[in-house]
Amino acid sequence: MKAVIFDLDGVLLSTDMLHYAAWKQIADEEGIYFDQKINDRLRGVSRMDSLDIILENADRKYSDEEKIDLAEKKNRLYVDSLTAINPESLYPGTKDMLCKLKKACIRIAVGSSSKNARMILKNAGILGLFDFVSDGNGLCRSKPDPEVFLKAAAGLNADNAECIVVEDAEAGLIAAKRAGMTAYGIGFENPSGVADKYFGKTTDILSAIIEDMILGGVINEQKSDLH
Repeated sequence: MKAVIFDLDGVLLSTDMLHYAAWKQIADEEGIYFDQKINDRLRGVSRMDSLDIILENADRKYSDEEKIDLAEKKNRLYVDSLTAINPESLYPGTKDMLCKLKKACIRIAVGSSSKNARMILKNAGILGLFDFVSDGNGLCRSKPDPEVFLKAAAGLNADNAECIVVEDAEAGLIAAKRAGMTAYGIGFENPSGVADKYFGKTTDILSAIIEDMILGGVINEQKSDLH
């Protein structure tokens, strides 16, 4: 293992309620039922694919033009809400963990379906910590397709088998395995068995990453004090 690729939302910080509020406003205006359970299905999914999931409860068909308009409106609502993101929005201990990985000369990237990933990382004050950001801009396929992680690995100049992916959504874990990468699950009990390892929160993974890197000869025992 030589590199770590982090999903963004639900792993480094949470913008879930911001997404939910924007989609809820769109759904309410269209008279479409939408709740937190449906919102959970949108995790790790592209904007247009998310809209298709929401429109499953619509009482009419929407044209491609209407879908584009709705998706763009949702994004405007969401982007406007991102001004609330700041360094305190990060999960506790996240920045310190990233700094320790950098200190150990471990390459790190973000692999997110969000087209706003760079803005979120910048507002949270951690954009400069990452060696590469693979986001929704230019992606042809969303998770569980592995495209976003394959681009991250290429950007890190790492083989797929050398990468650990940290994900909180099953679609992302499936994408990681399809890419031939090690998958670390966050925040759930791995009911489907997709994750190679799973943890209660992101900062719990630091010791496991360091141990994997030591076993792989990427770092030496002297770096093991990082955890």
